[in-house]
Amino acid sequence: MKQGMIDFHCDVLAKLLTGEAAGFKGPVSAGLDVTWERLQQADALLQTFAVYIPEQLDYSVQNLLRAVDHFYQQVLTCPEIMFVRSTEELRACAQAGRTGAVLAIEGAESLQGDLALLRVLYQLGVRSLGLTWNHANWAADGIMEPRGGGLTGRGKELVRACNELGILIDVSHLSERSFWDTIELTGRPVIASHSNVRSVCSHPRNLTDDQIRAIIMQGGLIGLTYVPWFVKSEGSARASDLFSHIDYICKLGGADNIMFGSDFDGFGQHIAGLANPGDIPAFIDELEKRYGKELTHRWVQGNAFRFLAENLPEH
Repeated sequence: MKQGMIDFHCDVLAKLLTGEAAGFKGPVSAGLDVTWERLQQADALLQTFAVYIPEQLDYSVQNLLRAVDHFYQQVLTCPEIMFVRSTEELRACAQAGRTGAVLAIEGAESLQGDLALLRVLYQLGVRSLGLTWNHANWAADGIMEPRGGGLTGRGKELVRACNELGILIDVSHLSERSFWDTIELTGRPVIASHSNVRSVCSHPRNLTDDQIRAIIMQGGLIGLTYVPWFVKSEGSARASDLFSHIDYICKLGGADNIMFGSDFDGFGQHIAGLANPGDIPAFIDELEKRYGKELTHRWVQGNAFRFLAENLPEH
């Protein structure tokens, strides 16, 4: 098995969709944090690619499917990358020493309330879905929506449909009320693919203590992210500033619930020491020096691998 990280969130597909980056590998990958070459350099075990439609584009089904097509045409054509849609494929990928790719949706806007489209996306390989980005849509309110509403009726149907299909629910970006509506409704563990600890860094996108406890109680996962303003409230953030978030989650009993969700390609200003996957081996070394190999292995890949093995469809 590869020794590198499982990363639960990046926005490569958004940059390919807008044309900000022309390709995922070779010279045309300029402008991307996550590239095929850097994933190989990092010995990455698995990378989740989110379909996020940037605000300058319309939330059409066409743009949604174009992003999925970029995943198929640019990511899956790389010789060392293997599509992971099931526990069977997850184990085969690990045994073959290849880098797995998971397809996710960030924001359900483009589904336009149509659960038939959700079922089609499942057939195309989508295995994780975040109901919102920062704002409100037909399914739920996001964390930056001033009214702070919860799930809509159709949003509740969406959660139930994801549970039936075997699509993971991602609670990053949800308003607090939407978060608790989801926790109450879903019968399966959730993930927060790219969120940190609000008690350490007071940003609305970070999780409260009660939210962290709820995810732990469910057996879900929290993907610590490298967005500087989610890591540290003031001053320049460094990779080691993530240690405070790790320590806090462990204090709440969540050592088995930590993973990483970089959000690479989703922000412009990087924290020192974590600019792209090529920096991950040095970051893993820092984690091992502070926490030892066993805990580091759990957070870098063990917890996420176990979670996927338990919660992806079997075949």
